[in-house]
Amino acid sequence: MTSPPFEEDPAQFLISEDLVPSIIQKQSQTVALTFDGLLDPPLILHTNEKECGGQLWPAGMVLAKYMIESKLNALKGRTMFVRSEDSLRLKQAGIPTECSLALALALQPTQAPTTIHLTDGLSLLLPLLHQNIFLNPSVPPSTTVLPSQLSWGVPIPPHLPQYPDVLLAADCCYFEPSFPLLMSTMEKLVGDNTVCFFCQKKRRRADKVMIGKIGRLFHMEEVKGDWNRERVFLYEIRKRTLPAKKA
Repeated sequence: MTSPPFEEDPAQFLISEDLVPSIIQKQSQTVALTFDGLLDPPLILHTNEKECGGQLWPAGMVLAKYMIESKLNALKGRTMFVRSEDSLRLKQAGIPTECSLALALALQPTQAPTTIHLTDGLSLLLPLLHQNIFLNPSVPPSTTVLPSQLSWGVPIPPHLPQYPDVLLAADCCYFEPSFPLLMSTMEKLVGDNTVCFFCQKKRRRADKVMIGKIGRLFHMEEVKGDWNRERVFLYEIRKRTLPAKKA
C-alpha cells in the first residue's frame, strides 16, 4: 500500500499579522499585461485574490520583463537550452503565472518545439492555470504550456523533466519552515546544464537568510537593475562544480 501523495496544506502557510502586515482584500479580476509594450497581443490573466498563488507579485512581474527583454533571443538560439526531442524545456517552480505565459506569448514560432511546464504546489490552483492558458490563444503553435502540481520536498513527478534547461522561480517562498523543502526541490531540478532565474522581494530578515542558504548550496550571481530600488533581487543560479581532482 502506498501513501497518498503529499500536498501542501494552505492552513500551514498562514502567517501572523505581527510578522507581515495584512493586505486589503481585492476582488479577483481579469487583467491585460504588455510589460511596457513588450507584448502584442497582451498577456491576459485572471487572478484569484483569495490565494497567494493566484495573485500578481512584484518579483514575478520583474522576472517576466527581464526574461523577455534580456533572455528571449538566447532562449531561442542557444543549443545549451535544447534537450531531448529538440525541445526547450522551462519549468516554473513558484508562483508567477505571468512569467511563464508571458514567455510563451513572446516566443515566436520556431522549428524546435518549446515546452513550458507551469507548476504550483496546490491542486486547487490548477484550474486557474488551465484557465489562464485558455485565455491566451495567441501562444504560437510551436510552444506547449503544460500545468502540473509540484509540491516541494517530494520526488519529482515522472512526467516532468528531471533537469529542465531553465528554471524560473519568483516570490515563491515566504514561510521559513518551507525553506528546506524549496532547497531540496531545487537540488533535484538543477542539473549540470540548468540555469535558474530566482527573483525575490526581500520583505523580512528571513528572506535574506534564505538567499544566503541558497548561495551556499549553488553558484549564484546577482543581476542588478532598477528593481533593486523596490527591494526586489534577481539571481542566476547554477549547480556548483566540484574542483578537479589532482592527478
